[in-house]
Amino acid sequence: MRILHTADWHLGKLLKGTERTGEIAAALEELLKLVRSERIELVLVAGDLFDRPQVTTEAEAAAFGFFYRLQEMKVPALVIAGNHDSRERLEAIAPLLSLAGVTVRGEVRLAGRGGVVEVAGGKAAMLPFLSERRLVRAQMLLEGDGTLWKGAYSEGMKKVFANLATELGGGINLMLAHLTVEGSRLGGGEFEFHCTNSYAVEKSAFPQQLAYVALGHIHRQQQVSEAPVAWYPGSLVQLDFGEGESAPRGALIVEVEAGVPPKVHPVEARWGKPLRTFRVRVEDLDRRLEELQTFPGWAKLVIEGRGNPRLREELFRRFPQLLDVIFEVPEAERGRVQAPVPEEWDWLEAYGEYSRETYAAEPDESLLRAFQQVYEEVHAGEGL
Repeated sequence: MRILHTADWHLGKLLKGTERTGEIAAALEELLKLVRSERIELVLVAGDLFDRPQVTTEAEAAAFGFFYRLQEMKVPALVIAGNHDSRERLEAIAPLLSLAGVTVRGEVRLAGRGGVVEVAGGKAAMLPFLSERRLVRAQMLLEGDGTLWKGAYSEGMKKVFANLATELGGGINLMLAHLTVEGSRLGGGEFEFHCTNSYAVEKSAFPQQLAYVALGHIHRQQQVSEAPVAWYPGSLVQLDFGEGESAPRGALIVEVEAGVPPKVHPVEARWGKPLRTFRVRVEDLDRRLEELQTFPGWAKLVIEGRGNPRLREELFRRFPQLLDVIFEVPEAERGRVQAPVPEEWDWLEAYGEYSRETYAAEPDESLLRAFQQVYEEVHAGEGL
């Protein structure tokens, strides 16, 4: 069986107010071309189709259009919810997507209750993201309403894995899961609370009868287990400035055959605009602007030195691809500005401190005068 493994689309992603759905939709178009050219027989989407529970119609249209095109090619798909998805929303549209040959699991289901589904030549366990709170509920289903939660997250997940494994057969066994595997390397841009050690699952917890584990949640493409073979495909596009521009991501083509170790082929492609952080000293800024001008992606500029609001606004005006400007005051200069004691501030002092903290610069005199004028007019009106 030839499988396309993808995850972490994050349709509806906003980066510093910039909508990324168009870039992600274009990446999905490239995936459809791969499905056709590589003779894919099954598509696995391991969670985080969307970036947040409420998304735009454009984001939903991109996702549903992808599955409709798969149906035209007669390629089925399995989809699970990630921690960014609305479980309830995916459950609600599951009957509709089933008409396109898509099996969706928004909520966790155990063995015998839909947690394991039939696929060509075998079975697939489907495990959407399970928060610690919801894991307690799963434990109650497994062990009875009177069970008290006393174990670690990883221990609870082992019990869920073991339950799902009871329904696996003797052919090709797959698993989709949206979780953090112990030792995996973050790609950047993940919701780090759900990637901490308290949410990490030991790779030894995966049932041994699995041929392949299709993971989602971590944005860096990587293999995290050899027995059974388990991979993260990474996010489709670079989602955050914290993600390295050269970090592998995208999709995986997996060849699985009963009784034979799977062959995993990373897709060598870069979709979406690149994101890069430019770090310059304020005295070198003019010299580096040409480099920023010619960069084809989204940029973040970190300026080492004291800046001002006017410079910041001028940079945004000149460079539409610039999404963030941060001024970093060198360590040697940080003690030069002696801030007043907060309890003794008046409004002008408070505004000045806001400017120093936000822009690493003294407030512009004209802005101070305008602020003082508005302040006095408001208080004069209060005395009427």
